[in-house]
Amino acid sequence: MNHLELFSGIGGFRRALDLLTQDGFMDFESIGYSEIDRRALDTYRAIYNIAPNEIALGDIVQFTADEQNIANLPDFQMLTAGFPCQPFSMMGDQQGFGEDRGQMFFRIKDILNVKRPPFVLLENVKNLYTHDKGRTYRRIYRELTALGYHVVTNIFNTADFHLPQKRNRVLIFASQERLPAHYQDRFTPEQVSEHFNQILEQTSVLRYDRAVDLLAEHVDQKYFLSERIKPTILSNGTANFRSRSDINQVTARPLTASMHKMHRACQDNYYSQDYIESRGAVNPVEHMTKEQLAQIPIRKLTPQEAFALQGFPQEFATIAHDAGVPDGALYKQAGNAVSVNTIYAVVQYLIDTHVLHE
Repeated sequence: MNHLELFSGIGGFRRALDLLTQDGFMDFESIGYSEIDRRALDTYRAIYNIAPNEIALGDIVQFTADEQNIANLPDFQMLTAGFPCQPFSMMGDQQGFGEDRGQMFFRIKDILNVKRPPFVLLENVKNLYTHDKGRTYRRIYRELTALGYHVVTNIFNTADFHLPQKRNRVLIFASQERLPAHYQDRFTPEQVSEHFNQILEQTSVLRYDRAVDLLAEHVDQKYFLSERIKPTILSNGTANFRSRSDINQVTARPLTASMHKMHRACQDNYYSQDYIESRGAVNPVEHMTKEQLAQIPIRKLTPQEAFALQGFPQEFATIAHDAGVPDGALYKQAGNAVSVNTIYAVVQYLIDTHVLHE
């Protein structure tokens, strides 16, 4: 099955489809990808074997401005896209379709209007579903159904697919073929997760029970918090913004694209060295005050660990770093990425329920 990946980032969809191909569930082949971030493209090209005939669409706005560009694309059967989420995110200003990035769905629509691939899988933040009192999602649904697609949607949490990260994302699946009766009732995180667990031993996905299981015991000193910044990181906030800032989370908080800026521990993930070395057996949070915690070694995630929390091999971050991609860009890429295991599980479920087929 030929596949086109839009807003590719570091290729979460591609990685999942590559693994499904490797594991023998269905053969997927990339015909092209689009991404505007130069550093993300550097990583993408460093970690994947890009075929000579693959098309780099570049800026999707410029590409779709000329309908002939779309018509000239090779035929493909599946389009995937983790389109920009900032306009709909609780972390952003939620301007939605009123912001330029919020218009990116309509660039996807431009391609669908010309090529009409049989299957579409889109990903975005959980808040997309309720943004603007549900009007944003209803508009997307109407646009897809007007193109002849049958649509199912649900919210999936990365933590349900053997990656220890709380990350709820909307997945929208659309098919030109009529779906089985009541398929929306079957397209649920509970059923997809149960099915994934049944076939888990047949898969090549990375899996971890706890965040500490993927943390390295020895890392460069640059990843440790300075004495000056630790009190800020550990702070529960001020009168205008208070939230519990705990470290040593068993299941990591959602990775953010701006985690390289080091927010407080209520937003980002930090771990104490004794917790890491004991593999979670020693947790100073249970008996130390914030002032005492500020006296012990605490570090942030490495880019390799951030990649792993999204289901990518840690060596992907190392390969990208060796290709000249700096840590700050790697953190951003991990925070923006689609979780590999979630996509793998959903697509495999669609295959086994005979909805997705060649």
